[in-house]
Amino acid sequence: MPASAMKRLSFTLGALALMAMGAEAQTPSDWKAPRNSFGQPDLQGTWNSGSLTNLERTAQYKDLIVPDAQAEQAARQRYAANQRAQARTDQSAGAPTDRNSNAGYNAFWLDRGSTLGKVKGTYRSSWIVDPPDGRIPFSAEGRKLAAAAEARLGYSDPESRPLPDRCIASVGRNGPPMMNGLYNNHFQIAQSPTHVVIHAEMMSNARIVALTDRRQPSAIAPFFGDSIGRWEGDTLVVETTSFNPYHSWQDHPAFLSDKAKVTERFTRTAADELLYEFTIDDPTFYSQPWKGEMTWVRDGEISYEFACHEGNYAMPGILAGARVFEAQGRPLEQGAGE
Repeated sequence: MPASAMKRLSFTLGALALMAMGAEAQTPSDWKAPRNSFGQPDLQGTWNSGSLTNLERTAQYKDLIVPDAQAEQAARQRYAANQRAQARTDQSAGAPTDRNSNAGYNAFWLDRGSTLGKVKGTYRSSWIVDPPDGRIPFSAEGRKLAAAAEARLGYSDPESRPLPDRCIASVGRNGPPMMNGLYNNHFQIAQSPTHVVIHAEMMSNARIVALTDRRQPSAIAPFFGDSIGRWEGDTLVVETTSFNPYHSWQDHPAFLSDKAKVTERFTRTAADELLYEFTIDDPTFYSQPWKGEMTWVRDGEISYEFACHEGNYAMPGILAGARVFEAQGRPLEQGAGE
């Protein structure tokens, strides 16, 4: 966990006050993105994607757009839940005996955001905008493939666990598409005349986007795919193909095969806002192309170094828990080591 966790406590009544006042996004129609020294729209800086909104819509919401009153209620509920979760640990009580696997972090260390995400001036129940139900449109065959991929994530050895468990990469955060999570929701963008680099705070991975007219993907299949970018007016358009086959069975919000194409669009919409849009086209897993959009905000923070290995006992704990389950004859699907 980066040292910034203490600074980033988002459980403040200030956010609720802003919602109560009906604060709107800064999107004047005549606003234009500033240019950098290369004459490109300036996307550089550190952006935060933290939010109570997630990729898919949950059952509590019926529509994409959430009324202000319901969004305010969700923020108040999150604030109350965070307050309840701040109970101090009694260090004299000894080790837990109830095998509570949720005793890792209290809310002090989390930074999920304090409000639902706001896109184009409205609160959103999901980042997915198409299909209209806000759900990933798996095909029947795609669901079988996804289930088979998840079944490969075993408990036999370290390499059978997904990359986040091994502190190598957080595929869902590094993208594409790049999503929000429990903490470390910052992305840092740097530009040159020929490349754009998007550095994810989570596990410190960087995507390098080549600004080129090359239309054929590289013969090498990088883990996060081969990203080619171009400017369309004030928008950076990034097309990514040639995903590594290993990518398709990792812990990711969107399974992607070697036939997948992900198109992302990055547009400054205000001094402190960046609109991030994505379209996923992969007939191997999905019945149709599907789209999402979210707003990244400039919150005045910087991206901190992520260090995962020192003092991290997750991997030996997971594998040791699996061995206990095996000795007891219990199926590992019950959650060994989770």
